[in-house]
Amino acid sequence: MLVDSHCHLEYEGLVEDRQGVLERARTAGVAGFLNISTREREWGQVVGTAEREPDVWASVGIHPHEADAHEDLGADCLLKASENPRVIGVGETGLDYYYDRSDRAVQRALFRTHIGVARDTGLPAIIHTRDAEEDTLAILEDEMGKGAFPALIHCFTASAEFGRKVLELGLSISISGIVTFKNAKELQEVAAQVPTDRLLVETDSPFLAPVPHRGRKCEPAFVADTARFVAGLRDQSFELLCEQTSANFFRLFGKATR
Repeated sequence: MLVDSHCHLEYEGLVEDRQGVLERARTAGVAGFLNISTREREWGQVVGTAEREPDVWASVGIHPHEADAHEDLGADCLLKASENPRVIGVGETGLDYYYDRSDRAVQRALFRTHIGVARDTGLPAIIHTRDAEEDTLAILEDEMGKGAFPALIHCFTASAEFGRKVLELGLSISISGIVTFKNAKELQEVAAQVPTDRLLVETDSPFLAPVPHRGRKCEPAFVADTARFVAGLRDQSFELLCEQTSANFFRLFGKATR
């Protein structure tokens, strides 16, 4: 089996044919989906899909692009939403200094709020970081000093050194279809070396379709192409990679039930 550890089933490009999207993925061997939210008004939709589909789970969180619009969102709001039995993660959250669509100080404050909720609930923080390695790492190190919490870096595209440091902090790393791109040499090296028990795979659909689907809308079914490519990088069978990454998903997201 395979799990798509990060997809956006409520986004344009998937939501119009969500049932077809899910069925195509199931046919491709995908047996679990983590449906990620990026702003508060999506939470009801994301959770609703998870309540209707037994193999779909939900997250609640605020993407750094949306931080300015949620500056006053408190931990209590996230804590209450995370009580739903279908909510298994907090995020996505983090820092994005590439687009700078929200004030950086607000991004950092909300990131810490999400981490606090992850610590209090035991639900993993699902972390987005782009062009913000230094601040992301500083916050992670500081917050870990206050008490451990589960977390993963989703759609990992950072440096090998950043990867080494977050692994030392106990985080997991999720690899998207970007790893299949011809110019993703450093990412391919990282994907080949992530410890077996810390590796997950994802699509981030409807974005980032892997080879051989580049230029198309990405679907959760395509996580199989990413997994097959990563298995080749790690010199192991596709079946073993699927087994390992799925086991890692259920170990990290302990609230999910098979």
